[in-house]
Amino acid sequence: MAVGKNKRLSKGKKGLKKKVVDPFTRKDWYDIRAPNIFIQTTVGKTLVNRTQGLKNANDALKGRIVELSLADLNSKTEDLKKNNPDDAFRKIKLQVQEVAGKNCLTQFYGMDFTSDKLRSLVKKWQTLIERHVDVKTTDGYLLRLFCIGFTKKRPNQVSKTTYAQSSQIKAIRRKMYDVITKEASSCDLKELVQKLIPEVMGKEIEKATQGIYPLQNVYIRKVKILKAPKFDLGKLMELHGNASEDLGKKVVPGADYKEPPVFASV
Repeated sequence: MAVGKNKRLSKGKKGLKKKVVDPFTRKDWYDIRAPNIFIQTTVGKTLVNRTQGLKNANDALKGRIVELSLADLNSKTEDLKKNNPDDAFRKIKLQVQEVAGKNCLTQFYGMDFTSDKLRSLVKKWQTLIERHVDVKTTDGYLLRLFCIGFTKKRPNQVSKTTYAQSSQIKAIRRKMYDVITKEASSCDLKELVQKLIPEVMGKEIEKATQGIYPLQNVYIRKVKILKAPKFDLGKLMELHGNASEDLGKKVVPGADYKEPPVFASV
């Protein structure tokens, strides 16, 4: 046979399939740990390929973003009816910043509302007022906070509509800016998250705008982190408490322990 005529001679037997390896055999599970400002700290698990060659598992995990319901993070019991219903429509974003053993330590990365909650707030015969504010916390985080509010009827009002004039809307937006800047720029990120959960700023805006036009359903509907300071491992460990690996404790010698003698020469 002439050389080069039979092209299948060098390729081996026809129809032999490559051995299929289950990709999950080379992966490991890691626990996702939320900061201790929330009630539930172990919030889920994530998969990653094991460290192999130059590809490090820790590098693949760092930077991952997890989106969770605030109701899951702050659930005191498994019975959902006993938990706070206002927590269910808030979505919290957490970013993995450090890996300690099999634990992924996360930091707050943002907040949003569910679309069904936002749609349920928008109704006829009222004015929707929105404002976004860029603020810097005391620990160096640059955040953008989005506020939303709706006009409501005055006491003893007969008219069906509650439309605010453009001058009143401008004045309300100015009040929104003042309250958000005052509340957010005077605290660090941890304290700000603790203010966002019970809606402290929304209640303050309602009080401040009472003389301009009464408002209802005032919320900080979204929080975005625009710029974060340089990563500090010490501050992250403070947020997580005892979430890192157990490094053991110092061994204290007993009463009968004697220090061995020091030899002049060996």
